[in-house]
Amino acid sequence: MNKVVGVQVGKSGKLSSFDTGHFVLQKGNLVMVETELGPALGMVCAAPRKWGEDGPPKRLRKVLRVASEKDLERHEKNHRLNQEISSFCTKRIKERSLPMILVGVERLFDGSKVMVYFTADGRVDFRELVKDLVQKFHTRIEMRQIGVRHQAKMVGGLGNCGRQLCCTGFLNSFDPVSIKMAKEQNLSLNPTKISGMCGRLMCCLAYEFKYYENAKKDIPKVGKRVNTKQGEGKVVRQNILKKTLTVSLDGGEDIEISTKDIIRNKPNSKAK
Repeated sequence: MNKVVGVQVGKSGKLSSFDTGHFVLQKGNLVMVETELGPALGMVCAAPRKWGEDGPPKRLRKVLRVASEKDLERHEKNHRLNQEISSFCTKRIKERSLPMILVGVERLFDGSKVMVYFTADGRVDFRELVKDLVQKFHTRIEMRQIGVRHQAKMVGGLGNCGRQLCCTGFLNSFDPVSIKMAKEQNLSLNPTKISGMCGRLMCCLAYEFKYYENAKKDIPKVGKRVNTKQGEGKVVRQNILKKTLTVSLDGGEDIEISTKDIIRNKPNSKAK
């Protein structure tokens, strides 16, 4: 019986599901799979599993074969050519003073086309550069302008946490991230502390946002007056994970109490 298997194509490719066909696979196997751009070499990163109750998706692509020595040799040949094209392209960009930054080069497995990825602040006239590449390597060239978040995903690196960038490691798509997410989690709004390697807000700001948003619904906001067993006061700080509040009492003392210890009746004095 056919199963579904998770395969990652390319260094920064997302993990996609494929039909195993009649092949018996396990994590770490190198396989040839069918993609939108033709056959490609990938690695099995998620163990084969049975179909769900709904059966196999209609458009699920298939594993073509287990990678052979010939496939690996071709992949290595393409890798060496990618490096040669990248070096030549970087040189030509500098010589032509083009306002663009080369991010990566990828030759399709069958050699039918070379994809050149770059970033730029605006539109770039790269027609002469393409002519240089075609004349040198005698192959079809496709230029693709990408954003800085995709650049970080392709290049890779370490985040502020010291771990591999999320976009390189496991993120399949880029969800919107807003400054509201940092505010909701009581994080510093210093751009250097909440921005990733790409210069945009860190993707991880979205991971716990819903939790904080839901947890804060029934908790008094900072600045709100509350009643406690020790007296009335004003909330000066929240700790959502510990579920505690720091309250500045009218007598001048600061106390930390559990959100459960808040007396839910209205304070006698008016908010100041």
